[in-house]
Amino acid sequence: MAKLDIYNLSGAVTGSIELSDDIFAITPNESAMAIVVRNQLANRRQGTQSTKTRSEVRGGGKRPWRQKGTGRARHGSDRSAQYVGGGIIFGPKPRSYNYTVPKKIKRLAMKSALSTKVAEGKLIVVEDMNLEQAKTKTMVEALGALKADKALIVFEGKNVNAELSARNIPDTKTALVNTINVFDILKCDSLVVTKAAAEKIQEVYV
Repeated sequence: MAKLDIYNLSGAVTGSIELSDDIFAITPNESAMAIVVRNQLANRRQGTQSTKTRSEVRGGGKRPWRQKGTGRARHGSDRSAQYVGGGIIFGPKPRSYNYTVPKKIKRLAMKSALSTKVAEGKLIVVEDMNLEQAKTKTMVEALGALKADKALIVFEGKNVNAELSARNIPDTKTALVNTINVFDILKCDSLVVTKAAAEKIQEVYV
């Protein structure tokens, strides 16, 4: 069992927690993480880019010159692709980039990402994030005491004061146990998890 210290918001050690090796100490599968990250980025794409074909471009109803006798190549429209203002051949059209990844690959990628953070010493477990009021300064001081830069803060449930306190801090994000994803975990420098959230993660991914 991986054993990590538990900190309070002042940065002092108040205890320890044992984390499952099956979730937080596996050999990271880089291929699975790459597949899931690529899938997340693809699913975020709007797919709204669009170009006009020659049938959609305005104009071009009249032949630019007669068929024979001019010595020039024959053309039926000045909205063909080779003309300025003409249509685009095989250009992008609105489409969906979404596709699905097998659940087993997703779970493996999540465990690999969590294990990577533990191996790097970037997983910080805190007692809780219960703030008396929503204040950015308080959160900045807490993250400074925890030595957490570019942090992803994970809560077990809704924590309004903490979420409001963190939202104006650059490169800092908050998430719930059921909304964490591989991309955000790998992108952050420090993964700050409440004790309750760490226990919940173990329940979900056991």
